Formats: sequence, structure tokens, C-alpha cells
Amino acid sequence: MVTELAVDASNATQLASWDGNGGAFWVANADRFDEGVAAYRDRFLAATAIDETAAVLDVGCGGGRTTLDAACRAAAGSVLGVDLSSEMLELARRRAEREHVTNATFEQADAQIHPFPTGAFDVAVSRHGVMFFGDPVAAFTNLARALRPGGRIVLLTWQPFERNEWLKAFFTSLAAGREIPVPPSDAPSPFALSDPNRIRSLLNAAGFSDVHLEGLVEPMYFGTDPDDAFRFVSAQHAGLVRDLDASAKGRALDDLRANLAEHHTERGVLYDSAAWLIQARRD
Repeated sequence: MVTELAVDASNATQLASWDGNGGAFWVANADRFDEGVAAYRDRFLAATAIDETAAVLDVGCGGGRTTLDAACRAAAGSVLGVDLSSEMLELARRRAEREHVTNATFEQADAQIHPFPTGAFDVAVSRHGVMFFGDPVAAFTNLARALRPGGRIVLLTWQPFERNEWLKAFFTSLAAGREIPVPPSDAPSPFALSDPNRIRSLLNAAGFSDVHLEGLVEPMYFGTDPDDAFRFVSAQHAGLVRDLDASAKGRALDDLRANLAEHHTERGVLYDSAAWLIQARRD
């Protein structure tokens, strides 16, 4: 018997995407997504300060890269990765088996409402996985409840759109003379946790204190060469040109290809990016 996943109504659209076409695209390109933000990996993991016996919760774990990294640090502990995407979780389980990681488990869940055991975790982590909650205060309150008193949360989120050259460049190239709305900073989107004041307000309201933000700037990788990067980026952002006529769409894709060529380096196609490393403590 298949049990229907319990999801808050405010996250129904996210479920439809991440457990649908969005999740399928991510799984098909999982290594590329991980490579894209790999420059942040060491700083993020160091900040988690996961000890050998820690119980860790990875929120929005996707294909499980961060979950498995955490499990290696918590060698005598355990890590639970949760996500809305069943396909991503299957990938995470295959990766765990392939890498012989036995202390990581994965569960499909809406972290905003999932009944995690109270006080069960020492650390909650998320690499770009907590920006899409329909009710972020409720979600972070639920995560705070899952942490022991004094437990820590460590997040990696994007800084504002204007500081992320990669997405600005893609939007500009694919605009074809139109105004493309920037993803909102006060609603579910990649930039929902980009405003420092909003971050502090949400976490404080959810029961966290000692909120600390550190700005990180790293190159983001999109492919070995412009052709490789073009296949990936044009597919990921296909929705931006879907409604254009053939001529305008052709010009937009040509502009994207030219911009990617301008960012080709000896290490591949790289763009500047900026993220927040967020740390806080449960009261």
C-alpha cells in the first residue's frame, strides 16, 4: 500500500515540481549541479562542525551529496536526508550504496510539517535546500523542534540576485528585449533567503539565536566548454524562451551561447556567484 505524502498546502506547487519534471532534470544532471557549487563545499562542511557521534538532519538533501559528506564526518553517528523528490532520494540511496555509506538514510518528507522526533538531532544542515518553504517560520520552527537544546543549524543560501553574475547573465541573454521578472526575495524562490534582515527575522521567530551570516564568493562551474555548458543551461532555463517566436528564440539562444563563450576559461565555463553561509543556534 502506497501512503500519500503529507505536504502542507503551501508547498503543493513545490511537490509537483520537485517530484515531477524539476526533480527528473536534477537527477539527470546531478553531477553537474554538484560540480557547479563544489567551490563552496569545504567552507560549508567546516562550518557544520559535525563530530564523530553527531545525529545530523540534511534538509532538501536532493541527490545526497551533502548527506554523504556529513555521514563521513559523523562516522559513529547518523544522518537523515529529507527531500520532496522521490527520484532524487533514489539517486541518493544509490550513491550511498556505491560509496559504501551505511549511516545515512533518506526519507521523502515535507520538512515544514514532518513529525521529526523532538530533540533528536545535534545539527541541521542544508545546501541550497531551504529557500522554497511556503511558510518559512513554520518550517524553521519545526526544524528547531527537531534539534536538541543548543543544537545548531548551518545553511548555504544565495545572496541577492544582483550579486550572482551567473543568473543575471542567463536572464539577460535569454530576455530577447523583454523584462524578465527577477525571482522574489520574499517568497519561495532561490533568493527567498538572500536578504540578511529577513534571514535573521525568520530564524529568530522560529526559535533560533546567535544568527551569523558570512558572505562567500566563489566561481560557479557550468561545463567543460561553451557547447557543453550551452546544452545544460539552455535546458535548465528553457522556460524563459518557451513563449518566444522562432526568430526571437534563436537570437536569445545565440546570445546565451556567446555569453558562455566569454566565460570560457582553462578550468571550464565559470561565472561569479555569491552565497550566504548562515549559522544559528536553537534556544
